[in-house]
Amino acid sequence: MNPIPLGMSGTPKEAFYWETLKDSSVKCLLCPHYCLIHENSSGACGVRYNLGGRLFSANYGRACLAIDPVEKKPLYHWKPGSMILSLGTAGCNMFCPFCQNAHLSRSSDLSHLASITKDQVLNFARGENISSVAFTYNEPTVWFEFVLETSELLKRSGISVVLVTNGFISEEPLDQLLPLTDAMNIDLKSFSEISYRKMGGAMEPVLKNIERTYRQGVHLEITHLVVPGINDSMEEFEKMSAWISSISPTIPLHISRYFPAFEWQMPPTPQEDIEQRMTAASKNLRYVYSGNLPGTNNTKCPNCGETVIERDRYYQVSTRLDHEGACSRCKTPQGIVMR
Repeated sequence: MNPIPLGMSGTPKEAFYWETLKDSSVKCLLCPHYCLIHENSSGACGVRYNLGGRLFSANYGRACLAIDPVEKKPLYHWKPGSMILSLGTAGCNMFCPFCQNAHLSRSSDLSHLASITKDQVLNFARGENISSVAFTYNEPTVWFEFVLETSELLKRSGISVVLVTNGFISEEPLDQLLPLTDAMNIDLKSFSEISYRKMGGAMEPVLKNIERTYRQGVHLEITHLVVPGINDSMEEFEKMSAWISSISPTIPLHISRYFPAFEWQMPPTPQEDIEQRMTAASKNLRYVYSGNLPGTNNTKCPNCGETVIERDRYYQVSTRLDHEGACSRCKTPQGIVMR
C-alpha cells in the first residue's frame, strides 16, 4: 500500500464504496482491485486513504484545468468542432509503464493542483460559453466522489459530461455514473489478460464495462494505443476489433502510435504497424482512425463515400452533415452527435 498523499484539501472527503474490516483496515470496493487498506495508507490508486478506520478521497476538489478541442479526447463523433473544459487530478488504478501523464497518475503530492468546487466548475464552463466538461488526463473513476457530485450539478444545469477512462471500475459505481454521462472514451489497452496484468489491471471487467456503457445509450468511442513489447500482437488486435464489432460496427476506434514515455523506452510504434491495424479493423468497423498519423482523421460516409467530417492536424473541423448527424449527400445516419 502507498503512504497518504501530500497536499490534500483541508477537510477530508469521506469516500464512497468501501467497508470496514478488523484492526481499523478497510476494503475499497470502487474498482476490481478491491484493495485492503491499512490505517494511514492508501490503495493502489494512491488517492483513497485510510484514516482512523475510514476511507477518504485525497484528491477531492484538487484539479488541473484546460480548454481543449473535443477531438483531443479523442471524440470524433460527438459534438465535432466544439471546445470542451477538461479537468484532471492525481491518481490511477492501473500502472502502465508507458503512461503519458505519469506526473498526474502516479503523483503522491497534490499541492501543485488547484482547489476547486463543483460550483466553480459549472461557473467556469458557463463563463467560457462551453457546453461540455470532460474528466480526463488521469483516471477519472478514482476521483469518483468529485466526479459524481460535479456531474450531478452539470447535468441539472444542461452541461454535458464526458469521461475519458480506462474502464476499470466496479459495476455498482459505474451504474451510478452512467446516467450522468453523455459520452465516454474507454481505453481498451489490450485483448489479453497477460498484457493487462503487465499494466496492473484486468481485461474482463473492462470488456464488461464497454458493453454495459454502450447498452446504456452513452455515446461510446474506444482508444487503443499500440505499444511494442506490451500489446503488439496482430492476432490479438484482430480478435479485439471483431469483438468491438460484435457490440456494434459503428463504434469509432482510435488506434494510436506509442512514443517513449515514463518507464517504457522501446522505440516508437512503426507507422506501418498502425496502418496495418487500420486496414484490419476496417474489415469489422465502419469508423477507424489514427489521431497521430497524418491523413487518417477524416470521417467518410460508409454508404456513399462522402467526406462528412474533415479534420486537420490543428483540430480545425468542417462538416457535411445535417442537424441530426446524417450524411448531407445520401442522408445515411452516421451516429454522430451534433452540438
